[in-house]
Amino acid sequence: QANPEAIETIVRDIAGLGYHGLELFSWQIEGMETQGGLGPILDKYKLPLIAAYCNCNLTDAAQRKDEIAQMVRWGGQVKKYGGTIVVIGPNSRGRGGFEFNAVKKDIVTTLNEVSKALADIGMVGVLHQHTGTTVETRDETYSVMESVDTRYVKFGPDIGQLQKGGVDPVQVVKDFLPLIEHLHIKDFSGGEHYVGYCPLGQGKVNIPAILDMMEGKKIAGMTMVELDSSRNMPLTALETARVSKEYLQKQGIAFRS
Repeated sequence: QANPEAIETIVRDIAGLGYHGLELFSWQIEGMETQGGLGPILDKYKLPLIAAYCNCNLTDAAQRKDEIAQMVRWGGQVKKYGGTIVVIGPNSRGRGGFEFNAVKKDIVTTLNEVSKALADIGMVGVLHQHTGTTVETRDETYSVMESVDTRYVKFGPDIGQLQKGGVDPVQVVKDFLPLIEHLHIKDFSGGEHYVGYCPLGQGKVNIPAILDMMEGKKIAGMTMVELDSSRNMPLTALETARVSKEYLQKQGIAFRS
């Protein structure tokens, strides 16, 4: 169940710092639909919704029809508020052994069908490789993105998670740049807080190189600043967003006044 007060705080803080747009989880958007919808809050702070992060079971063919219907429903809710991007978050690898090659065909088929269905309602589906999911490693990411129908399936990588996984995010962005329609820009330090991530500029990710590649590239979504939460965080979410903003301003990125 979405908390309207919490959602309003998120929107107010992001808008107040001058960020250009917002990504929420699908459950937050859907939860707000029963409580008057996101519209009044977005209008109040003049902050556009760009994307929603949506978990999708890519490996179970028996669930595919239901998963497609759910993703289209979520996509419609994002579109209702002017958004363009559905971030496709793969399902968990599970606690037992995971054999990627045994489910790769199902992953590719589901991604193709979900993204085609989203395109039919005017939305863009982007695969988001994610730690602990069925598309996690460098090889899994390349294998999937080189196999899907890229007329419909686009890429929305998380550069911090790539770094955490021991992959050079600069190379991944370079290799798939034509397919990137949305980007989670995150830094990784390996520290004890934020699940090893950190505010921008305090970690190992070569953010300037990635910003240079994205400069001038028109994408359907946005380059989205993100930081995971954890227990005993040394800074509040608002403070980390401010630190990241200040770093980006030093890289020449403009914010709303």
